[in-house]
Parts: sequence; C-alpha cells; structure tokens
Amino acid sequence: MNLILLEPNELGKPIPRRDERTIHLLKVLHKKVGDTFDAGVLGGQRGMGCIEKINIEGSIVYSLRLTEDSPPRLPLRVAVGFPRPIQLRRLLRDLSNLGVAAIDLMGTELGEKSYRDTNLLSDGGAKAALIEGAVQSRDTIIPVLSLFPTLEDWLRERPWDKAAACQPPVLVAADNVRPEGAMARLGSIPGPMVLAIGSERGWSDGERDSLENAGFLRLSIGERALRTETACVAAVTLALEKIGELG
Repeated sequence: MNLILLEPNELGKPIPRRDERTIHLLKVLHKKVGDTFDAGVLGGQRGMGCIEKINIEGSIVYSLRLTEDSPPRLPLRVAVGFPRPIQLRRLLRDLSNLGVAAIDLMGTELGEKSYRDTNLLSDGGAKAALIEGAVQSRDTIIPVLSLFPTLEDWLRERPWDKAAACQPPVLVAADNVRPEGAMARLGSIPGPMVLAIGSERGWSDGERDSLENAGFLRLSIGERALRTETACVAAVTLALEKIGELG
C-alpha cells in the first residue's frame, strides 16, 4: 500500500481500527502519533497525512496536507471479454495500476456466459480492485469501468467517441489466431488508442468481421495462447510503448 487513499465522504472521520489502512499504518509501517504518511483523496489531490491521535479503541485521527495533483490517466481505453471471476479482480487491479483511462467489460460469442454474473461487479469488489491498483502506483484516480452485454453493443455505442480527446484514437484488436500483422511492428502512435481483447477462447469469425467493419486493426501479440489477464497486461504494455507512455 503505497498511498493511504480516502474517499471524499470519509474526510474528517477517524480511520476505523479494523480498516486495512489502519492495519497497514500501525502494524506494517509501525507509524505512531506525529508520524507522516503518503495520502490522497479518491478523485482528488495527493500529498501528506499526519497521525494526530490514536483513539482508545484503535481508530486513527489524522490531518491532511494535499498539494499535488495526480498525473492524468493514460490515453488508452481497454475492452476485454469477461474473464473468469477469479481473474477479474487481478485484471482490474493490474489495468488500474498500469494507468489506463477506461476499462470496458463485454460479453463475447466464445466467452462463458456465467462469468458475467460475478458478485464482484455489484458488491464493491470491482471498485476496491481498481483502488488497489491506483494505490500501488500512488494515484488517486481510477479508470472508468463500463459493462456491455456483447461486443456488438460496445461497437454500436462506441464509448471512445464520447471521451474528450484531441484526435480520434487508433483502434486495435488483439488477435493471435488470424491477425493482419504484429502489434510489436506497429509504428509509434501520436495519440490515444482503443485496445480490444477477447475472452479466453478469442474472437469468433463474425466478431472479427465486426471489428474490421468498425475500423479495428487485428494484430498479434505473439504466437502463444495466453490467459486473459496475461494477454491484457502484455497487450497494454505494447500499446503504452506505441503511444509513447513508457518513458
């Protein structure tokens, strides 16, 4: 936990004794009254916090001095076919950690329909995973998470057109089965990108046609068959390199 992140509605209230942030500060970092820590407000600024008091029941009273804006999210939107629920939390955490601006989860023709019924999307687990990823990278902003029943619904709605951008994004679909080229050989892209990644079984032929008709380049990220979460991290890393966001 590289940043103690507070939600706006928590400001001015002690951090509860059993809260993982309290445990991290007192048990892991061994902080005491008067010590400072890296802090931020979800969706807001970051800076320093100070432990003012540890109440008898173990909750922490703190003060904040937030003077720094978080870096903007990177100009990359990632759409992915619903993975296994056990993978979804890790996937959301890692994509948030990598700094992507938006994550779209969608049903695909070859994806397992039952994966969409995960409680993670209704019990706060998805948001917690996004926050965990942001905290790891000392960020206070999390990706925008959206759900679409099918790839066709996503392509029809074109959510990337609604995002403010100085220029239209390059549209890329990862496809290791019948690619038009290799993503590694794609030249530099001076602008945003939308990256679509299928479910574990990949794209159907009909979905490939739909992606092509919508203007997507279908590019390989290698010859190996990858788990969804591994494919996402590999493809996102390649994409960030192409749009010049890896330094």
